Amino acid sequence: MTTSRSRGALAHLAVLPAVGVALLVAVLVTAVTFATPSNADTTWSVVPANADGPDGRSVIDLELAGGQQVVEHVAVVNRSTQPVDFAIDANDGYLTSKGYFDMRPSDAKPTDGGSWIAVPEKVTIAAGATSVVPVTVSIPQNATPGDHPAGVTASLETVSGQVRVQNRVGVRLNIRVTGDYVAKVAVSDVQAEYTGSWNPFAAGSVEVTYTVANVGNVRLVADNRVLTSTFVGENNWSDPSAAKARELMPGGSRTFVARVPGAWPLGPIGTTVTVIPSPAGKPIPGVTAQRMAIDTTVWALPWPQLALLVLLILAPFAVRLVAAWRRKRIEKLIMLHGKGTPQEA
Repeated sequence: MTTSRSRGALAHLAVLPAVGVALLVAVLVTAVTFATPSNADTTWSVVPANADGPDGRSVIDLELAGGQQVVEHVAVVNRSTQPVDFAIDANDGYLTSKGYFDMRPSDAKPTDGGSWIAVPEKVTIAAGATSVVPVTVSIPQNATPGDHPAGVTASLETVSGQVRVQNRVGVRLNIRVTGDYVAKVAVSDVQAEYTGSWNPFAAGSVEVTYTVANVGNVRLVADNRVLTSTFVGENNWSDPSAAKARELMPGGSRTFVARVPGAWPLGPIGTTVTVIPSPAGKPIPGVTAQRMAIDTTVWALPWPQLALLVLLILAPFAVRLVAAWRRKRIEKLIMLHGKGTPQEA
């Protein structure tokens, strides 16, 4: 559950993690020609509910067939000391570039799952009270199978100076239309770059950039692995658990960067990116996502090691040259001072 406090100042877009968190906060700013501060201390929250009130869920998960309709509910809790008129809206959901769930602005016309949701335009809630708002989801008969993310928000506008700020708090809806589910990813734009060390006794690293796209129709999470190999061995890199938990929506993509240490510059370094996808949330019976792998090669020349080798080869010659120069200098000094012949010296 998330609580929002409206503020009479310019706010920035705020997004909460998609996994295990139902609520999102978005702020839409528009200029106005008047200024009347109001609702400056209003706080509220929105959570999934049944007809009787909050039911403990974090998101609303629905799996419906084309033509089917269901009525869900969200509970809007007014935590302030005054009655408030909240605007209610529904819209399409999406993932940000970092993999967090967000919702399209309220003035944007929904074109996917958000367009299938009907909610009242506004609700008036007394101070400290909770209102249960019906959410009607109607799946079109010809809806494409798979996931269609959406959300429902309760919003409130405040004014400060000549800026109007719309604060939105909402609930995420994972709408899945039954049919032939496809769990598939594509890996592209793999680029590898070697970063060496000037210390000839230290290995360098390979930085790998690649893009993973969800080309199926269900939400996926990806276990990404990078393997580098040289003549002297292999090195592995795996995504941390936090990155694995972030989803990929159907039609969406995200770019990853991995740094694999322990790579010695011995010519070609083979790099393999492997993505092992799986459906987000509960497993889908009979649906298995195929792993994808793509290879690339980066060249790394051992300049520090070559420089050290050259120094080792030239060192004996340098010692002999210095010794010969010193011997000639001593002979010259002896001759100049008439102290005897070089042989006697």
